[in-house]
Amino acid sequence: MGAGVMKSGGGGGNRRRRRRASRGGQPMSEINVTPFVDVMLVLLIIFMVAAPLLTVGVPVELPRTAATALPSEPEEPLTVTITAEGIVLIQTTETPVDQLVSRLRGIAAERSSDRVYLRADGAIPYELVVQVMGALNAGGFSNIGLVTDIGGPTLDGSDG
Repeated sequence: MGAGVMKSGGGGGNRRRRRRASRGGQPMSEINVTPFVDVMLVLLIIFMVAAPLLTVGVPVELPRTAATALPSEPEEPLTVTITAEGIVLIQTTETPVDQLVSRLRGIAAERSSDRVYLRADGAIPYELVVQVMGALNAGGFSNIGLVTDIGGPTLDGSDG
């Protein structure tokens, strides 16, 4: 049986030394994208979780209907909410009923759209809803959209 003799310092070891020597003290010019992708995925997940929480958060039990949704608009829509207790809110700010028209006139002067969304709890009297709609009209908003939940009855015998 024969035994082989290896030379030290020859062959592949020499190539390795040359490569390191040729690089010298130069900085590496390659970008490591793995941390960048990790950060982007984390940000994507954060925005996906946070986006639904950015809607108007006044709890109201909306009535259900079979109507289709209104088309979206470029400006953030003005939302007026009437809670089950009869409290009127513009966006999330509680507004006394006697100051509603004057505040709406001030808001209408600053906005380019006359569209307003009215969210009313299903348990309040219809009379209060109509009074707030009259205040909206007197305040300069003639395009009033009533907000409801989907999945209500279609009134043709089938459930939506």
